[in-house]
Amino acid sequence: MKKFFSCLLIACSGYVMAQETAEVKKVVYPEGYTEQLNVVYTQVNGWDGKMDLYLPPKDKGASPVVINIHGGGWNKGNKESQTGFSTFFKKGYAVANIAYRLSQEATAPAAVEDTRCALIYLIKNAKALNIDPNKIVIMGGSAGGHLALMGGLLGNDNRFDTNCKGVKDIKVAAIIDKYGITEVPAWKSKSATQWLGDKANDPEFVKAVSPINQVKKNSPPVFIVHGDADPIVPYQQSVDLKKKLDDMGIKNKFITVEGGQHGKFEKEKNAEINREIIAFLKEVGVHQ
Repeated sequence: MKKFFSCLLIACSGYVMAQETAEVKKVVYPEGYTEQLNVVYTQVNGWDGKMDLYLPPKDKGASPVVINIHGGGWNKGNKESQTGFSTFFKKGYAVANIAYRLSQEATAPAAVEDTRCALIYLIKNAKALNIDPNKIVIMGGSAGGHLALMGGLLGNDNRFDTNCKGVKDIKVAAIIDKYGITEVPAWKSKSATQWLGDKANDPEFVKAVSPINQVKKNSPPVFIVHGDADPIVPYQQSVDLKKKLDDMGIKNKFITVEGGQHGKFEKEKNAEINREIIAFLKEVGVHQ
C-alpha cells in the first residue's frame, strides 16, 4: 500500500484550504485502486462540471461510494484541494471528488444543481463504475456541508434537477455534514449574499436552499460534526439541524468538538471523528 498523504479528510476542511494557497498534492490511493480524473458529469452554458473518481478493485463486488464536496463559501476552493481520503480507501470505498460552479460563475441555486447532477451521474453510471447505487454517501465541509445536505435531503424532489433529468429514484444512504450551513438566511455573511445574488430578497427561495427545511420523515441518516467555538459558521446551525432531525425521527449522530474552530481540530480529535464516521456508516449499513 502506498503511503497516504497525512492529512485526513475530516481534518482538512474545505473551507480552510479554500482560504489558503496551499500546495496541491496528488491523491494517493492503495494498490489496486484506479483513478479517472476530470470526468465530465454535467455541462451548463459552456461550463463543464468535473469529478475525480477513485475506484477500488472489482473483485469484492460493487463498492460503496463517497461523494466529496469542497467548501469555501460557495465562492472559493476547488476539488484539487481535497486529498485526504485514506479513511475511506482503507475500508474499500470509492470516492467521487466533485467541482461545482462557484458564485462568480453562477449564483444560487447553481451549486445545488451541480451537486444533484453529480449524484445523478453516479446513479446512472453505477454499473459501469462498479459502485452500489444503494450505498452512496454524500459529504462536505462548510459550504460543502450545505451542498451535501441539500443533495441528500432533496431525495426525489426534482426542483433543482433541471440540468440532469432521467432518474426516477434519487437517494443517498447517508450524509456527512461537517460544520455546514443549515439555514442560509441565519448565516449573516457576504458569501451568502454573493451566492444568493438577485434571489437574496426572495424568502421562499432562500428557504428552499436551506437544508433544515428539506428534512423529511424519510430523510437519510445524518452525521454532524461542529466545533462549539466556530467563528465562521455558528455552532447553533448544527444544533438546530440536530433538533429537526430528532423531531422528524431521522437517525443521526452529532459530535461537538469542545473549543473547536472552523475545522481546526486537534489531530487526536480528527482521528476520533474519522473512526466515528466509519462506525456510523457501518451502523447504517453503508460499508463494503
